[in-house]
Amino acid sequence: MKDNFKRFDYVKITLFGFALSALWSSLHSIVLPLRLLDMVAETEKNTRLGLLTFVGLLLAMIVQPIAGAISDRYGFKWGQRRPYILIGSLLGILLLPGIGLFQSYIALFAIYCLLQATSNTAQGPYQAFIPDLVPQGKKGLASGVKSLLETIGGITLVRLIGYFMGNYAPGEGALWLWLVLAVLAAILLGAMLATVIMVKESADRKSASEPPMWQTLIRSFQFDVKKDRDFIVFLVSRLLIFMALTTIQTFALFYLRDVVGLPNPATATADLLIAAGAGMLIAVYPAGRLSDIIGRRPVVISSGLLGAVGVLVIFFATGYGTIIVGGVIIGIGTGAFMSSNWALATDLVPAGEEARYLGLTNLATAGGAALARLIGPAIDYFNHYGAGVGYQVMLGACFAYFAAGSLVLLKIRERH
Repeated sequence: MKDNFKRFDYVKITLFGFALSALWSSLHSIVLPLRLLDMVAETEKNTRLGLLTFVGLLLAMIVQPIAGAISDRYGFKWGQRRPYILIGSLLGILLLPGIGLFQSYIALFAIYCLLQATSNTAQGPYQAFIPDLVPQGKKGLASGVKSLLETIGGITLVRLIGYFMGNYAPGEGALWLWLVLAVLAAILLGAMLATVIMVKESADRKSASEPPMWQTLIRSFQFDVKKDRDFIVFLVSRLLIFMALTTIQTFALFYLRDVVGLPNPATATADLLIAAGAGMLIAVYPAGRLSDIIGRRPVVISSGLLGAVGVLVIFFATGYGTIIVGGVIIGIGTGAFMSSNWALATDLVPAGEEARYLGLTNLATAGGAALARLIGPAIDYFNHYGAGVGYQVMLGACFAYFAAGSLVLLKIRERH
């Protein structure tokens, strides 16, 4: 496929990312925070939300590299990656109704963890499409298209989801919640079917020399510290940046509700995410192309520092309009980061282990997202000392994450 890679092929191999982004952006930013208000005390909402998503994302950190490693070694006649995308997506669609069906925190906890496991079973192999199929010299462009579709997935539905969930309240408006879950299931199903049908993979790579399954599982998380030095630095940087991004995304609804005092925080959160998404759309494709020309490292470092500037704007904001401006700045930095950072990842992975190494990036992606949730108890703790103090601590931490995640990349050796 590399020899005759066409423009639409970039879309075909990255379309599934659209659905994953739509799913998790909606659940993490709007659905789960409001759903938790049905089940937990007001004073514990940040802590319980942080715990729920922290454990689920730890599970994602484990599942994605394992699924990627298995798909590197064990394919099928009709595809190396697509069978895992099919299985993981179908299981996830079956689990989605559980978010609305069960009424206890423990049940929601279990459903969320299982949904993370199935989603990452699909995502690990899916991420290997770019190194598998894209010609050398075009991977930055492909990463830009991937990030563009993920950005569109994250923002195109969020306003609709925000409107639906704005009509949902504890004990009332259950129909709106079910509409949201049905929309998310339909999008995941459609993207999965399009991927399975349209993407054409190489022939089955399985051979008699492949190691037994137990050896593949053991090797899933192995690193050579000396050989993989740059990749490890990359993971540290990505972890810090995702800690910043996820902290803002996760606690935005409660911040707008408790600090800004907006009457409909679900809709306001959707608007903030759309503003950030607009900034991402501006930057994501040009940044991927630029990283093919000047290198990955300058673009990634600049994008993280721009995110830190956006956090400062929100920290000193005097109204919701200024917060929107900060969101746009963070969005521009995030868009540039997503495409150039992923292009850097595809440069660093060794041939023959693409899905395993790109699955290991989830140690940073899901790991950063998981660690970000641990600030939930800190927000609740510091809020006892004054209204909004906990959220000021949260924004200060986000600034530090952005700055450190950018500057650590100065230690990486760029590959041309």
